[in-house]
Amino acid sequence: MKYLSKFLLACVPVAMLAACGGGDTADRLDVADPVVRFVHASALAPNATLYRGAVAQSDATDAPYKFASNYFDVAMSASDWSVKTASGAVAVGTVTIDPVRGNKYTIVELPASSTDSSIYLINDPYNKALTSDSTRLRVMNASFNASSIDLYMNVVGTDIAAAGVTPTIKATVYKTSGPASGSDSIDIPGGTYQMTITAAGTKTVLFEGQLSFANNKDILLLTVPDSVLPGAVKTLVKTEGTAGATEVSAS
Repeated sequence: MKYLSKFLLACVPVAMLAACGGGDTADRLDVADPVVRFVHASALAPNATLYRGAVAQSDATDAPYKFASNYFDVAMSASDWSVKTASGAVAVGTVTIDPVRGNKYTIVELPASSTDSSIYLINDPYNKALTSDSTRLRVMNASFNASSIDLYMNVVGTDIAAAGVTPTIKATVYKTSGPASGSDSIDIPGGTYQMTITAAGTKTVLFEGQLSFANNKDILLLTVPDSVLPGAVKTLVKTEGTAGATEVSAS
């Protein structure tokens, strides 16, 4: 029924539907070209370039740590995508994408240890309701020093240790995303939030800061190891449509 409804709605001019939600109506209807982006979240790794097959992608070339491209359209054919060092083209990792219309794909380079890197693919089906103006939110655990994390998004000043305060996204293990790849990002209203990362299943705080965003945004949070405080993490945020990934200030 969902797909029939989307097919019928796709027959209506997109301009008439745009007022229902954000400017991503074609994605919500699953009629948009699939898109890919690249995020470099490995602090000690050299600059990297994203390849589709043997072809370097101009949107993600010689990318340093904290580089995050915006989504760019890709052809409707299965391909291997590789991340290689910008100097010497040494392979970091390869994933296969068989694109689906309306889906959004994120390739993340993340630290595998204090001296090595690997990559991970996030597939977001982007089944966002046409009438929703909420932001889409996902977290990526790129912290090899934090085996599993919980994410809390609360009103500023919330004591997360209080009874009844539960994670917004829970139990995201290292080298995965929450929600898991292949599942939709969650909807969350725009606003200012107290963002807390804890060790999964506990109230042991690994990071706390504030994050503000408007409605109809696409937000990816990435936890990375804190090079100064052993066992702690930092958090990067990629807001689609803005350049790069920025570090969330700790509070």
